[in-house]
Amino acid sequence: MVGEAGELFSIRTALYEPVPPDNILDDFMITLLITKNGYRIAYEPDAYATETSSENVKEELKRKVRIAAGGIQSILRLETLLNVFRHPVLSFQYVSHQVLRWTVIPPLMILVFVLNLIFVIQGSVAHYLLLLAGQILFYMAAALGFLLEKRQLRNKSFFIPYYFVMMNYAVLAGIKR
Repeated sequence: MVGEAGELFSIRTALYEPVPPDNILDDFMITLLITKNGYRIAYEPDAYATETSSENVKEELKRKVRIAAGGIQSILRLETLLNVFRHPVLSFQYVSHQVLRWTVIPPLMILVFVLNLIFVIQGSVAHYLLLLAGQILFYMAAALGFLLEKRQLRNKSFFIPYYFVMMNYAVLAGIKR
């Protein structure tokens, strides 16, 4: 496993490495330092913990921005994990599950929309029009989900696209932070 949530992990004391005091995601960083040193993080299906969820979407957004900012910080502080020759499996897991999500995906969502728009305006192949229509419908559903959430109404069909867009916005805000 790559990185763990602080409320649900334990480690051997001898494996603990202190993290800088300004570290945003200390739990994530501690577990990555352990895996970087050749140890593994094992999943224990019988482990049990409780954590209260965010009170509302606004609080969840703050949490996700903090997590994204901490993710960017960890990428900068653990650049050796990006070396696939030094840590082949861990590098693949880290990049594919964390780094891409915190760096590439949100800007690509914007880029794909803009490129689709350009292709349609230039009169390119008709399937770009279908893709653009699908994107517009998805973002309209997200906007409707936002409006419904403001009125404290939840409809899964609109909340899921809204939440997805909001989480990717949180990554962009985390990068800025």
